[in-house]
Amino acid sequence: MNNHLKDLRAAKGWSQAILAEKLDVSRQTVIAIEKGKYDPSLPLAFKIAGTFGLRIEDIFEP
Repeated sequence: MNNHLKDLRAAKGWSQAILAEKLDVSRQTVIAIEKGKYDPSLPLAFKIAGTFGLRIEDIFEP
């Protein structure tokens, strides 16, 4: 699944570690999501969207 997570994170000036802490996941999970190697669970997708104040579909593309 394509996503804009890396760009959104960079726009906030957050490292992968900072985003991982905000989402309560490992840095490796953030890396995998950014690279499209891991699709987040629905609860995690909602948490990501909430962190950026966006809708899930604004971040993730099918």
